[in-house]
Amino acid sequence: MSTSAIEIKNVSKTYRGESAPVLDDINVTLEAGEFVCLLGASGCGKTTLLNLVSNLDVASVGSIATSGKVSVIFQESALFPWLTAGKNIELALRASGVAKAERKERALELLRLVHLEHAYDKRPHELSGGMKQRVAIARALAQDAKILLMDEPFAALDAITRDFLHEEISTVWKERGLTIVFVTHNVREAIRLGQRVLLLSSKPGRVIREWGIDLPQPRNIDDPAVATLAAEITTELRKEISRHATR
Repeated sequence: MSTSAIEIKNVSKTYRGESAPVLDDINVTLEAGEFVCLLGASGCGKTTLLNLVSNLDVASVGSIATSGKVSVIFQESALFPWLTAGKNIELALRASGVAKAERKERALELLRLVHLEHAYDKRPHELSGGMKQRVAIARALAQDAKILLMDEPFAALDAITRDFLHEEISTVWKERGLTIVFVTHNVREAIRLGQRVLLLSSKPGRVIREWGIDLPQPRNIDDPAVATLAAEITTELRKEISRHATR
């Protein structure tokens, strides 16, 4: 019996009116409970790949199979500004079929999971950027998602808040047994979080390198071992950026 959470087979994507594909012959399998980070230059198709996995878009060629509900967390939290943090989560619970009488307690449980139970009655404009993203994570979990697709969710945050959220998402991932695909431009962030790092080429996007991250958790983004591996991956990323720039 397969334990795969995501199976991407021979996937290519070409947009209408374009002669060249954005993605070309992508083959990736994620086992249930795996945390995989995607790196690549801007425009290489990382977000397009997430859109295909989440069924927000359709592959031109190939197939994608997922096991369990999929939820996407974007760079912007996309909370409804007229609803409180708690009500944003309750809306997701309602869509998942949770009875009205149970929603508030479930929402509070999810907020406790991301250490924001005190923010139930706060509206998004009263929350910091990091707090909004934690609510977005809680809202994704309210959908009973087993697969989280995270598209540069911490890119706009300051370094201290980002480091705190690294710890938060690592804890949630382990406690919930989630499968996570995490898109980032930050090489150290990818090493800090992931079990595997995949490097995509530029136009068209192909998986050209893969690194298994065997460093023990928890990891610090400034650990010497993280820095050493980051230098190796950054060298490969720069080669790919230079190759694309000279076309």
